[in-house]
Amino acid sequence: MATTAAPPFSRRILLVDDDTITLDLLSHLFHHAGFATGKAASGEAALEALAQQAYDLALLDVNMPGMSGLELAKRLQADSQLPFMFLSSNNDIKLVRQAADYGAVGYLVKPFEHGQIVPAVEAALARADEIRQLRRTEANLTAALAAGRETSMAVGLLMARLQTDRNTAFEVMRDYARANRCKLNEVAQELLAAEEKIGVFKTMVANMRNKSA
Repeated sequence: MATTAAPPFSRRILLVDDDTITLDLLSHLFHHAGFATGKAASGEAALEALAQQAYDLALLDVNMPGMSGLELAKRLQADSQLPFMFLSSNNDIKLVRQAADYGAVGYLVKPFEHGQIVPAVEAALARADEIRQLRRTEANLTAALAAGRETSMAVGLLMARLQTDRNTAFEVMRDYARANRCKLNEVAQELLAAEEKIGVFKTMVANMRNKSA
């Protein structure tokens, strides 16, 4: 396994193929197109390369001895969510659909024309960037909804503990957050965690009283 020198600000592509001639050819093409590349001759070697270096895209040969490209794709989805595209001499529609089901952002068929490879990879990288943005947006939305639920629960807790209305409870939380230079949902998390601990202590006290009765 070898890695070419990375041009400044380049994207990094991991090439995985048991054919060393194909690896060298692809590495040469991508290097001259401004990409940095890593090379791996097996699925196992690819996983080792990923443990040492971050990549923007993996180009996987479908049929390899040992771990196949499809098996490696499953690992990538589960472990790193690294975008990948397939390289295969088989253009059977069933395999193409299977590749799409696995989450591939592209599919190249051997033998390929050299002029088509870089544009295909650039399109796959653009698609991968879109997917990353969607995942980031979804994660931010999930976090915002969770923070909103925690804040609402904490406000309700203060209303019950302080015997006050919702607006006053919220203002107290917000003033505390500003005074301590922290986020409102962090204050909410602290309040909920404290209430949970108090609940545990109440249970322990009740158990002690039952034993002594």
